[in-house]
Amino acid sequence: MTLNESIEAQQRQAVTAEARTWLGTPYHHHGRLKGVGVDCGQTLCAIYEAAGVTAPIDPGTYSTAWHLHRSEELYVQWLERVGAVRTDVPVAGDVALFRFGRTFSHGGVLVDRQTVLHAYVSQAVILTRLDEAPLAGRPVQFWTLWPSAKGAVQAPAQALVEA
Repeated sequence: MTLNESIEAQQRQAVTAEARTWLGTPYHHHGRLKGVGVDCGQTLCAIYEAAGVTAPIDPGTYSTAWHLHRSEELYVQWLERVGAVRTDVPVAGDVALFRFGRTFSHGGVLVDRQTVLHAYVSQAVILTRLDEAPLAGRPVQFWTLWPSAKGAVQAPAQALVEA
């Protein structure tokens, strides 16, 4: 294992460990306080920052319904801004981005190859398998913050995870 691979493995482990500390935090739009309230976008920002993978991230303001009325891919823009790239070989620590409404507007952290940790509206930060509701059957893109990672692609990589 090279030094870069070792650093990446440590960072990925830090991401998944930090992600699990958010479990049970109630959903709250635009919140970002562990144990008190958070939304799916802010969860990702907080997790990757705390794990030391990204500098502080401010996604700005966004409506709870932007994905229903507009086609602007805000989430994709946020990911690209921090240097993430799509991957067709996702592993623990990568981002899973799901289509809800008109855009890819719901994200979470892969904690293993089949399980996503995400803040879900009217619930909390939960673990959901890719093949169970509310994620099953939704178009999904996988993104990595380790651009040199195996499977990182420049072209769109989109999959449909079916139940």
